[in-house]
Amino acid sequence: MSTIEEQDIYAALLHEMKNTLVLMSITLDQVPHTQEKAHDDPLDETRLLCQRTSERLMQAMMIYKSGQGGPLLNAIDGYSTEDFIEEMAIQTRSLRADLDVTTTIAEDVPAIWFFDRNMLELALINALHNSITYTRGKVRISARIEDQMLCISIQDDSEGYPQHILDSVSQDKPLSSNGTGLGLRFSSMIAKAHTNQGRAGFLRLRNDHGAVFEICVP
Repeated sequence: MSTIEEQDIYAALLHEMKNTLVLMSITLDQVPHTQEKAHDDPLDETRLLCQRTSERLMQAMMIYKSGQGGPLLNAIDGYSTEDFIEEMAIQTRSLRADLDVTTTIAEDVPAIWFFDRNMLELALINALHNSITYTRGKVRISARIEDQMLCISIQDDSEGYPQHILDSVSQDKPLSSNGTGLGLRFSSMIAKAHTNQGRAGFLRLRNDHGAVFEICVP
């Protein structure tokens, strides 16, 4: 079997597994909450695990495609920043009903910004999944303008990022290929792929009474 044929098979297998997990997520979404902790908590954990695995497969497919010379972004268009932030909040609440999820949009944020919505959503969902896992109960999604870039932040009230994760991102070092590292590597690729007038987006992490994930795009 040629190398090209092997690559096609790997890509097809990843795609098939991702589709199976999407169907599983749809099925789980149809199971209602009963307001009983013994039922609702395992249901939320299973739904989150299913979506996290599906996102990991999507990330692996996108990284593979980029490594083969394909474009990472292919749908740059104008989108409502307010609608986009609110949709992220709705997805977060749907994965864990007991969370206090708030949104904030600075007054100087334009109504429309140009970005690849699907790719930016993947980056934010990865961060939201981490927040849902480690937060004590509060998640805030916000948007502001910084140096003529749209910066979207996800802040939780967890114990924050470990120092080695902060160092890896701030020093632009290669991240591990498992766990949180893969998601951050993918998010960084998405940020940098957004370019405008010679400027590229970037990923930034910090701790401020919890973990703060920021992705900025020009």
